[in-house]
This record gives sequence, structure tokens and C-alpha cells, in this order.
Amino acid sequence: MGRNNERNIKKHNDKLHKEQDKAKAKKIAREDKLKEIINKFKNKNP
Repeated sequence: MGRNNERNIKKHNDKLHKEQDKAKAKKIAREDKLKEIINKFKNKNP
């Protein structure tokens, strides 16, 4: 068995892309939070 048929290849790729999308979203969210914190700090201490 394994990923040697179309259905299993598709299932594997969907799972892989879902994980990559989660990682990308997490990275973007982290960058946004960081920007927010930096802006807050800059505005607080002129």
C-alpha cells in the first residue's frame, strides 16, 4: 500500500498543504503581533 494511488496521493497532499497553510498563518499572526507591540512601545516612549 502507501501513496501509490491517486486517492492516497491527493489525501497526502491535502494534509501537507493544510499543515503548510497553518504554519504560514501562524507566522503572519506572530509578525502582526510583533508589529503591534513595537508600535505600542514606540508611541508610549517618544
